[in-house]
Amino acid sequence: MNLDDWLSNGWLTKHTTSPEEIENLLSVSDRDLSDCRSEGLSADWKMTIAYNAALQAAAAALAAAGYRATRDSHHYRVIQSLAYTIGADTKLVSKFDQFRKKRNIGGYERAGLVSDQEADEMFELASQLRENIEKWIRDNHPDLL
Repeated sequence: MNLDDWLSNGWLTKHTTSPEEIENLLSVSDRDLSDCRSEGLSADWKMTIAYNAALQAAAAALAAAGYRATRDSHHYRVIQSLAYTIGADTKLVSKFDQFRKKRNIGGYERAGLVSDQEADEMFELASQLRENIEKWIRDNHPDLL
């Protein structure tokens, strides 16, 4: 399976991006990574902010590849697309998806679900992903940076 298969399945749409869009998505990621360092944040909130940082960076990679996820299972598709855009390994994608599930529960159903360690792990994943995605865009789509 590849992104063209996903397009055929209706999970993605073709998308023409711009340097401005990529810059905006990466800037949101940077802002969120910075905000994660704020004092007094609960572990739930820190993880949610770090999750969004990673998601926006992943959306930038998908846009650079010429696609956008459809609304149905949007976050899931953006996360899973990392295997096809930047060649992320299964372990990273799986860990990111586990955080997606935990974020859904913590954001909508139950407070205090996330440990400080998990929040820190999501922050590290987001930081590394942000760096890897910018490098991937620079190497494969330099006209977008």
